[in-house]
Amino acid sequence: MFDVGMPELIVIFIVALLVFGPKKLPELGRTIGKGLGELKKAMQDVKDSVEEEFKESTSDIRNAVTDVKRQIESEVKTTGETLGGAVDEVKKQVEAESGNIQKTLEGAKKSAETEESEAENIVKTSDDSSEKQS
Repeated sequence: MFDVGMPELIVIFIVALLVFGPKKLPELGRTIGKGLGELKKAMQDVKDSVEEEFKESTSDIRNAVTDVKRQIESEVKTTGETLGGAVDEVKKQVEAESGNIQKTLEGAKKSAETEESEAENIVKTSDDSSEKQS
């Protein structure tokens, strides 16, 4: 804080001795010592108070962050469950429609086979008629 060496302390002591005299100097030293002790104690009390307030504030902030984290996790879980249900529902609908399309295709295939068979019969009948007339 202050750069006070031995020569400076000797000068201060001599000036104090001249100003206050040899009788009052020890009393002045005790008074200054007590004052510095009280000042040091007061500074420590302030420091402790500030540290305590800081710890309380930090604790409050941690609790708030933890609460927000839990709320976000809950919302994410709920959203995940909702989306999972929606995906399952869409999957069931797609499977049902796929089954319907498959049945329609099978019906169309049978119908095409039947029509092809009928066309072949008509062609055979037509060929047989042509051969008989010849």
